Amino acid sequence: MRTGAAADHRGFFHETAFYASDEEFLSVVVPFLRDGVAAGEPTLAVFASPQARLVRDAMGADCGVTFIAGDAHYQRPATAIKQYREMLAAHVAAGAAQIRVAGDVPHPGVGVPWEWWARYEAAVNHAYDDFPMWGLCPYDTRTAPDEVLDFVRRTHAHIATPLGHTANHAFQDPFAVLAAGVTPWRDPLEDTPPAIELGGPTTAQARGAALALQAAAGLSAYDLGALLLAISETVTNAVLHGQPPVLLRLWAAPGRIVVTVTDHGPGPADPLVGLVHGASPGGWGLWLAHQVCAYVSLQRDPDGFTVRLLGGQLPG
Repeated sequence: MRTGAAADHRGFFHETAFYASDEEFLSVVVPFLRDGVAAGEPTLAVFASPQARLVRDAMGADCGVTFIAGDAHYQRPATAIKQYREMLAAHVAAGAAQIRVAGDVPHPGVGVPWEWWARYEAAVNHAYDDFPMWGLCPYDTRTAPDEVLDFVRRTHAHIATPLGHTANHAFQDPFAVLAAGVTPWRDPLEDTPPAIELGGPTTAQARGAALALQAAAGLSAYDLGALLLAISETVTNAVLHGQPPVLLRLWAAPGRIVVTVTDHGPGPADPLVGLVHGASPGGWGLWLAHQVCAYVSLQRDPDGFTVRLLGGQLPG
């Protein structure tokens, strides 16, 4: 049986908490984790280093919590979803009736673009609903921008406080939130003319354009290979599933190559595209790009649909 606020709940119990001090953070997270351990439930803490250290110090050694490095786990949302689903499935197969997970999702307050993590917070309401997961996502109001806090309020059905757990009346249909869109991330390089611009490119031409910029960017072999794969998939999607004309633009700077692929269609209908494997026509290619690129942005506007790929490192 499930325990705590999620007792009798089916599927994913998605909860947030807001805090403005280390003490407030611990007053919500520590009871959540301790109660999970006491109930014999798999209990995971997936925090970046500062918060992980706070939790470890508060709970002590051998506390029964499984600690996972949040900095590594939350590098890419599609990868995080894949890894979580694998962990959840393993725990359910071992007999778990509930799995508790507390973790801090990246955002601009910690130096990470918000767009694809905003999409993550909405998408997981669907992506984890196959499992008896109770997920707690605390946000620091000292660092999280207002846009982030507003989006979090609309994508979590429940709120935890030191006094208990309440239904969140600001919660909205996650699909509607995703369909409304998120402000797309855009690299500052795009304020300059593109180094290369091609209309109606073939996949070979698109890959060749990226290779021509490698001397200026100096990507690692892995990052270059990943970007070439993502470019091929994205151009193929634009040709097969979008509307002509297709326009390819590329920019380069030391450490990164930015690629945009624009077609004049509306883009994929499935709001989970790229984040969840198996979403809509063209979904495989976008999911693959989300697995390997440093960043992927999806932008819809009246003129069409743009996929933005970043190979290398985010700008400092």
